[in-house]
Amino acid sequence: RIMAQLAARGIRCEVVRAPLDKRFLVYILGRGVPPPNNNTLRWCTRQIKIDPMAEALEQRLGELDGKILMITGVRQGESAIRDDRIAMSCGKDGAECGQGWYQEVLPNAKGIRGRIATLAPLLHWRVCNVWDWLRIYAPMAEYGGWATAAIADAYGGDEATEINARTGCAGCPLASKDLALDTIVASPAWTYLAPLQGLKPLYRELRLPKNRLKKTGLEFRKDGSAASNPQRMGPLTFKARLMGLDRVIGIQNQVNEVARQIGRPEIDLLNAEEEARIRELIAAETWPQGWEGDEPTADTPMGTVFRDGSVQPLLV
Repeated sequence: RIMAQLAARGIRCEVVRAPLDKRFLVYILGRGVPPPNNNTLRWCTRQIKIDPMAEALEQRLGELDGKILMITGVRQGESAIRDDRIAMSCGKDGAECGQGWYQEVLPNAKGIRGRIATLAPLLHWRVCNVWDWLRIYAPMAEYGGWATAAIADAYGGDEATEINARTGCAGCPLASKDLALDTIVASPAWTYLAPLQGLKPLYRELRLPKNRLKKTGLEFRKDGSAASNPQRMGPLTFKARLMGLDRVIGIQNQVNEVARQIGRPEIDLLNAEEEARIRELIAAETWPQGWEGDEPTADTPMGTVFRDGSVQPLLV
């Protein structure tokens, strides 16, 4: 509804997505890259959000002269990691945050260097300010009559102020708790989305050693030096990928079957094109770069190989 309201005001809306092979579930289940984690493999944010947006901005800049301004909803306190980035960059060129965060961004991105700045007008808003805006002021005719009350309800309404819930990817493997989803399904209008709570356990299961391959010894870089992580765990087996695909489709079907029965919005975790591409990549026996597919599964007992090449035999 909000996109329709924007279009009615002459504001063009476009949904930006990653290329097919780099979309979240295609990358995991088709190519076999494990779900991201916070330690060694946090690939999702850049690949499915930042890079597609940078490409879209480059295309738009090609149609315009001068600079463009990107308005974001980033807010201090929303994420400790984001807060660190804000603290480092707010003082650029002696500037102060003032009412928002305004600075040059994406400085190294091809095609947009020095031509885009970002404004974060909510930077210093408290959580209660956000919910007051969504529930009270934005829907008022004098403030535009925006259809935002449903968003506040989806976040949890007044309770969201206490739990600081914010939406992101459903079942995000990087979040310790999916507070927003838990809050949403507690609402009678959204209870039918409860099967989505099965995504996070699925991603956790896919990272288990039994579902992944493992290198058996040392690997060497192009310069001849030994890689720092001998016997590293790697991609998902085909069996694990098919299991994951079946589970995701099952979750989607569960939700949508009830949605059709009660007249609620359906979800789209995987569309037909993405499912077909996953099956195509599996049929083509696709592995990430550096993997052949003949490596043992990571739960296979074997001696320990150290970076200096020494081996501690397996004691049985």
